[in-house]
Amino acid sequence: MKKSILTIFGVFICASYFSQGISLGESSQNLKLLPITIKKDLNSIDSSFIYFVDTLALPFFDDFSSNKFQEYAPDYSAPGISSQVYYRLKDASTNAIISSNASYTNQVTFRRTYNATTSTTFDVPFSDTLLKVGNLLSYPVVYNTLSLYPPFYIYDTIGIPDVSDTIWISNPAYFQDSARQFFLPISDSSKIWLDHYAYHNYRFGVNPRSLGVVTFDGLNEQGYPYQIGTSVTNYGDKLTSKPINLGSFSASDSVYFSFLYQPQGLGDVPENGDSLLLEFYAPELSQWFHIWSVSGGATIPFKAVHVNVNDTKFFKPGFQFRFRNYGGLSGALDHFHVDYVHLRSLSAYNDTTFKDFAFSNPINTLLKTYTSVPWDHYKASIGSKMTDSLFVNLYNGSTSAENYQNGQLTINQSNLQQGLYVLPGFLLAEGQINYNPLSFLDSYHDLSVGYEYSKVLPGISQEFDVVGTASAQFPNLYQNDSTSFKQLFSNYYSYDDGSAEAAFGPTGTQARLAIRFDTYEPDSLIGVNLSFLPSVVDVSQKLFLITVWDNDNGQPGNVLYEDDAFSPRQPSYVNGNNNYQSYYFADTVKVAVGTTFFVGWRQLDPDRLNLGLDRNIDNHSTIRYSVDGGNNWYTAPFSGSAMLRPIFSTLIDATLQTNEMEEKELTIYPNPSNGKLTVEFQNGNQAPIFVYNQLGQLMMSSDSNQLDLSLINAGVYFISSPNYSTKVYKVIKL
Repeated sequence: MKKSILTIFGVFICASYFSQGISLGESSQNLKLLPITIKKDLNSIDSSFIYFVDTLALPFFDDFSSNKFQEYAPDYSAPGISSQVYYRLKDASTNAIISSNASYTNQVTFRRTYNATTSTTFDVPFSDTLLKVGNLLSYPVVYNTLSLYPPFYIYDTIGIPDVSDTIWISNPAYFQDSARQFFLPISDSSKIWLDHYAYHNYRFGVNPRSLGVVTFDGLNEQGYPYQIGTSVTNYGDKLTSKPINLGSFSASDSVYFSFLYQPQGLGDVPENGDSLLLEFYAPELSQWFHIWSVSGGATIPFKAVHVNVNDTKFFKPGFQFRFRNYGGLSGALDHFHVDYVHLRSLSAYNDTTFKDFAFSNPINTLLKTYTSVPWDHYKASIGSKMTDSLFVNLYNGSTSAENYQNGQLTINQSNLQQGLYVLPGFLLAEGQINYNPLSFLDSYHDLSVGYEYSKVLPGISQEFDVVGTASAQFPNLYQNDSTSFKQLFSNYYSYDDGSAEAAFGPTGTQARLAIRFDTYEPDSLIGVNLSFLPSVVDVSQKLFLITVWDNDNGQPGNVLYEDDAFSPRQPSYVNGNNNYQSYYFADTVKVAVGTTFFVGWRQLDPDRLNLGLDRNIDNHSTIRYSVDGGNNWYTAPFSGSAMLRPIFSTLIDATLQTNEMEEKELTIYPNPSNGKLTVEFQNGNQAPIFVYNQLGQLMMSSDSNQLDLSLINAGVYFISSPNYSTKVYKVIKL
């Protein structure tokens, strides 16, 4: 696990406490016939779903070329659905439901009588009531029997007429409540995994045997760290099979479990103390058993593991297996990748060859340099913009040399074929007569002559479906003989394939990051799409200014646009993996740029902001950074493509931000101030408040709407509440 930021190299400035430079970082219950609970509200099981999943039969196989993860979509009208209402309070002896307005306390309450004549006090406790109290936070609902009392006290005074007071306990802990639980059976044998914690992807493995692996790290199923900002090492992702019926098998049936694994890949290297584990579940014992594990280390070729299932406790209906990883929980750390998971009978100890012919990596663009460009730029371009070096990566999993066959690329739009390229088998086989056995085959193909995407198609954007195929003659998994993607022409340029394998950015106060773009024509920018990754340290409250530079002999030159210093931006973590946040220029300004320009940011904080880095496509020569105010610019020392996409002014502008949410406002007064400030939220809301100086350094934070700046120096400061509003406010401390 990386417990600190890995600096590839840095320029050290004596005036700063922080090292400056650019650095690369990391990219986020079991049951028998398991009921899966999907909750709408974490504080109750009300309206949540219990899914009773189906049981699978052998063989179990997944090469992760497609998504075989069970989806859980609550549907109150689904066939076969049922429900049940659970009540929190029931009579312990009769099981009768307690009145809906009843409430109780576990404190012993009483009637107190005071005799004014004798000045004596008598306390008589109320009788307790035995109730069953249910926990409505989880299913199944568990009831405990408790002795509870009326939630009030009565005070009487003898000798004084009409004095009898009832004192109620505020917010008694025990009150009647209910929750309706919904139940839905699932029967889909094409979906074989129960959970989604591990990340199904096509880009993290190094030379995988086919398209698709599943990756284990410190990110949850939403792509967010399990425990960001900590150095905690523990179990992170897990991948659990559906129940499998092994009841009709025995050790004599030669049941074997096989898979391939690889540490690190294009991700973070797991240390020796990190590990990947395989566990089997014995349903009659309701217990998981450790079967196999491996410690971390640097990338190796995918390695086969072959396990004989021979213990009688596993030969039962409801058998399951799962993978888990042990590593850092603060980000995309300590990666392990798994492929070709296979559980079958009639195997043998030496049955370890995964005989297949497959694309090893996907094709993601037919354009030269870019994965996407604005449609109007492409239409106006002169000459072919198709790539002259399309990379095709295949793997022959046969133990024998196999005759090569031609491949092809088919380009479709709206189910109509628009074009076809032939991929000569002689090139696919690296100039050999046959595909060599158990070998990766790399080839490059010139698409710059012949077909190109039609420039006469009308519209403001276009989308083409591209399918690449290549095959061998021996029987194999046909689904791995093809790869497909969508070539999108929208309103931005992109170098990346949309998948981040790492995070990067410069370090140092006032550091700058600039990405070079050479476009098909001059035009105007209206903003930039950025993909920030939550990694190790939460920097979502740090500040930066979007900046655009012109070209000065291949380096960023004059500043064409920069955000106002009083309206800085903050990294936004968009829910899910590999998503972008659009940052539009202030006041809908359009920035004219030539055919070469740079776009990026000037950061106010010293911390690395963790922009996504696609490590499969190398455009590192376009990445520039500066740590001395822009006087000197350096090229990134690591390979990859920045996940930054400049947005151009096109006819799509009219459709942008049509669903923009109303911006929430803060009211701050008095301003200027001697130190005492009040921050008011709309509608009485409340959220954490942060105060920064002009260098972007955090000076103080508060969960109260009352701020006291009296202990900090006079000057200009910025106040933000990022959980409430994207705006940043300037205040003056006198």
